Amino acid sequence: MIRIEHLSKTFHPGTMNERPALRDVSLTLSRGDFVTIIGSNGAGKSTLMNCISGVIPADSGRIVLNDIDITRMPEHKRSRYIGRVFQDPLKGTAFDMTIEQNLAIAYCKGKRRGFQPGISRKERELFREKLSLLHMDLENRMTQKVSLLSGGQRQALTLFMAILTEPALLLLDEHTAALDPATAKKVLELTDLFGGNPDICTLMITHNMSDALAHGNRTLLMNDGRIAMDISGEERSSMTVEALIAAFDIQNDRMLLK
Repeated sequence: MIRIEHLSKTFHPGTMNERPALRDVSLTLSRGDFVTIIGSNGAGKSTLMNCISGVIPADSGRIVLNDIDITRMPEHKRSRYIGRVFQDPLKGTAFDMTIEQNLAIAYCKGKRRGFQPGISRKERELFREKLSLLHMDLENRMTQKVSLLSGGQRQALTLFMAILTEPALLLLDEHTAALDPATAKKVLELTDLFGGNPDICTLMITHNMSDALAHGNRTLLMNDGRIAMDISGEERSSMTVEALIAAFDIQNDRMLLK
């Protein structure tokens, strides 16, 4: 599904503020993989996602998605294949537009639009049907502005918008960090529902060790711009939160000793 080959990124090169963020990162993910990513601040987690999505260019390396080399592809063209949800619930939606207008924008991503009504009756029926999966009564509020929704509702809507056109890759950058525990639990349930699609590959950054093991089928530990640990299968199923925390602390200690 996705191959990342020898990806490197350094911020402010050649200056006193030079900071390597990714160091020769290689990673291969299969169709249907749901990968959780943990690591301390500055480990390279968000930089990796930003390079994959095209927000920032990599200095070297390749990114291949479904046999398409997207390494130099502009961000807006990559968005045809990639859905993303950020930590801030306010980032993923247009607050002054209605729910159905936000959904229409997401639904038309990468499609050609001719002279026709902005939202067709068929599309409204589709949106209503799909929104009912969220169990938040949003299907009965489609003409309300998104600004009237709670943070959790907006994040759930953003997640729904990200997978509406079934992207090849779903990127989740600490998408529950700003939510209260009850709302975060609901959004994670939706994440399992959508991220469990066998045709979509999912990468989820989290600082919650329990969530890192409870969701998905593979866990990566990043440290100092590298993948320090990659666990899956029986090793992951037998991994405890305590053991994961110990591995996390060991990697941090190694970084401090450099």
